[in-house]
Amino acid sequence: MQNPSYPVSGAGNALRTVQLLHEHDELRVMDVADHLGVARSTAHRVLAMLVFHGFAEQDSHKVYRPGPVLRAIRGGQAPPPDLIMVAHPRLQGLAKAVRETTHLMALEGNGVRFLDGVEGPQALRVSYRTGSLLPAHVTSGGKALLAELSKEQLHALYPKGLPEGEAGTPGDIGRLARELAAVRRLGYACNLQESERGVNAIGTCVRDGAGRAVAAIAVAAPSSRCARPRLVELAGSLLATAEEISRSL
Repeated sequence: MQNPSYPVSGAGNALRTVQLLHEHDELRVMDVADHLGVARSTAHRVLAMLVFHGFAEQDSHKVYRPGPVLRAIRGGQAPPPDLIMVAHPRLQGLAKAVRETTHLMALEGNGVRFLDGVEGPQALRVSYRTGSLLPAHVTSGGKALLAELSKEQLHALYPKGLPEGEAGTPGDIGRLARELAAVRRLGYACNLQESERGVNAIGTCVRDGAGRAVAAIAVAAPSSRCARPRLVELAGSLLATAEEISRSL
């Protein structure tokens, strides 16, 4: 088959990298650069794009592995609709309604990747974190997603226990498990200055048509005006928005 006559180098590099991930399961930037015959900076941009769209995941050792979308295709399941496209207008509506910043995130190993965000309208507000990867057990959306896992799955994510964190972070896997049990009862999770000093947040899961948690949304606000009682007041709006997104997936 002949190559297309029109320029498709970016798409071609992405597709060749997806194929490489499918064949090898573990890749580093240098592997992709060598395979594509491009600079490492170009290979890094290709991999970052695949991570953003769910085709790849990066671990703490900077190794890239197949992401949830590629794994779903491997398993013969159709990938879900574009989460960002479906969720973004709802995040905008929620941010306007509660006047605080909203986030969309997905579980990536024992971290959460921030996929999208909408800043609240107030002068003092939390910035959106799109593209960032934070430990799941210190974020509200991450806790909501961890609460969906079995005990065995949870321990598999933390074989050496929880990493040492700031004051207020769950200090051991047992304490985290007890907190996640409360999350399952309530339907939402709170983050009280655990991921960042001065920031509180509340998060809940977004589900696909089969009821599986595929992402989480959160509302984040300065702790000075949004203590835990105020977070609980926001739960109704948050849960209603998550349900609206879930119905569209």
